[in-house]
Amino acid sequence: MDIIKYLKETKAELKEVHFPSVSQTITYTIIVVVLSVVVAAVLGGIDLGLREALTKFLAK
Repeated sequence: MDIIKYLKETKAELKEVHFPSVSQTITYTIIVVVLSVVVAAVLGGIDLGLREALTKFLAK
């Protein structure tokens, strides 16, 4: 495949891409950060609970 043809086709494809606006990007970033913190908190809580249960079980 000719490299020039490849680059021209790539440029044409990129013209069809619709990038999100700045406000959409900020909104999506905030959503991802909040969801990441929530998932980390839930998994941390599960880990803490299981560790405490295992500690009490092994202490018997």
